[in-house]
Amino acid sequence: MSRVVRRPRSAVRRPVTISVVAVLVLAVGYLVAAAAVPFAPASASTTTYAAPTSTVPDLTFPGYGATAVEATDFPDSLRTSGDAKPRSIASISKVVTALVVLDEKPLQPGQTGPTITFSPGMQALYAKYLAVNGEVAPMPAGLKLSEYQTLQVMLMKSANNYAGSLAIWAFGSMNAYEKAAGRWLDAHGLDDTTIEEPTGLDADNKSTATDLVELGQLALANPVVKEVVGTKKVTVPGAGEIENSNKLLGLDGVEGIKTGTLDEAGACLLFAATYERGGKDVTVVGAMLGGVDHDSLDDDVQRLLRSVADNFQVITLAHAGQTFGTFSTPWQDEADAVSKSASEVLVWGKTTVSAKAKLDRITLGTKGERVGRVRFTITDHDPVTVPLVLERPIEDPGIWWRWTNPFQGA
Repeated sequence: MSRVVRRPRSAVRRPVTISVVAVLVLAVGYLVAAAAVPFAPASASTTTYAAPTSTVPDLTFPGYGATAVEATDFPDSLRTSGDAKPRSIASISKVVTALVVLDEKPLQPGQTGPTITFSPGMQALYAKYLAVNGEVAPMPAGLKLSEYQTLQVMLMKSANNYAGSLAIWAFGSMNAYEKAAGRWLDAHGLDDTTIEEPTGLDADNKSTATDLVELGQLALANPVVKEVVGTKKVTVPGAGEIENSNKLLGLDGVEGIKTGTLDEAGACLLFAATYERGGKDVTVVGAMLGGVDHDSLDDDVQRLLRSVADNFQVITLAHAGQTFGTFSTPWQDEADAVSKSASEVLVWGKTTVSAKAKLDRITLGTKGERVGRVRFTITDHDPVTVPLVLERPIEDPGIWWRWTNPFQGA
């Protein structure tokens, strides 16, 4: 008779228990691992930027002579009309005289400078220039004026005898002044400008309209010259009441600069005007040469300036909350990268704008969190950078999604 060997119940249950425990351990391990695996960054894509549009300027130029005009700080705004050859510039020459003298005998704003004692040779210029029908101002014997006062009479009244006296005082002779003026023109790149003497009565004092725009900007950059050419009226001892020869001064934003009249040159004007556009001051500088008379030329200058001023435009680069990209997550969540604030710039005429967005690597994020930037490139303007933020939060999908979508976010 065979003997039956019975195993203890505990021995039978042990393999089952081990299997169950193993399964539980694996399950727990899976749940822990699935919950603990970090997500990869959300995928990011940028949107196509629709650039703002602007118009091509249609300026109102005269039909004679030569004209150039430019909005300062907007290099591509330079526009010209008429011929490009050097023309006689008449008393616009005195702007060169002022700048060359101030280069030799500098003045700071508020200073009157050294005293000029007008010699008999200087006083003789009155009769010399009057004989050729040149503009002059009284210069009585023994007259003494400051450098600043002499500049006022020269630039405001366009007195030739004061221009000649300044040149002699600063350089000793007319020949020495001519050489100094040549050096100054070379140093400032005014290659198409020739100055033979300080008054402009010589028709060989010539320049182009574009060179004169540069000259006007140099004049405005000198605070002393800018102040003098922007003064309407002043009383100077010995010379009397001096009224600015520029009849446009103070009209439509005009702040100077210098008239010129000569048979060979016609009526001429180097002018500047400042306007408020887009919350900032913008200055327009121009030169108009070869007019019939100053009344008609002044009308033409005003029409031209209005057409230039009308071509300043404020363009919007980005609206607040404008979408420049999108983040997408494995759990089908999406959030846009939007501009934190609006951005506008002042431009002149036809302008090209491009944008390049750069998005950061993110996984989760809160609403308003910075997640990148967009950089705008604009014609005649420094680049503009605008921060990008999350339009809405990107939140963790929760433990259930992790467990039911194992490792899909990794």
